[in-house]
Amino acid sequence: MHDLGIRVGDATRFSKTVGETDIYLFAGITGDLSPNHVNEQAMQATSFGGRIAHGALLIGYISTCSTKMAEKAATNGAVGVPLSLGFDKIRFLKPVRLGDTVTIDYSIAAIDEERRRAQAAVTVTNQSGELVAVADHILKWSE
Repeated sequence: MHDLGIRVGDATRFSKTVGETDIYLFAGITGDLSPNHVNEQAMQATSFGGRIAHGALLIGYISTCSTKMAEKAATNGAVGVPLSLGFDKIRFLKPVRLGDTVTIDYSIAAIDEERRRAQAAVTVTNQSGELVAVADHILKWSE
């Protein structure tokens, strides 16, 4: 084990059913009151057939997995604190509807010990096993 406290292949998972409260609290916190998220009647007239979750809300759920990975690193004696350096290649592939249960799988794909960074591959699937979002996440350990 190196001083980052994790290895390639280490993984975390988080599942959550997206509820009415998630959407409205997130909309209120961020100010994103787009009809896409808060106007059922307007969205029923679209190809979506109803409201959809904010993409940024999914990013928040992904953050849960990165926090779990940081906790794993700390348990394994990591030197420094892992912080989010950001996301690359974020794609929202299918809408996430109210009532959908999403599962986020977060797996360490690469480690750069010299730069004290790890890259994680992230997938988000719905209750039907459909891929709804993907991303690469970068963790950077403090010096």
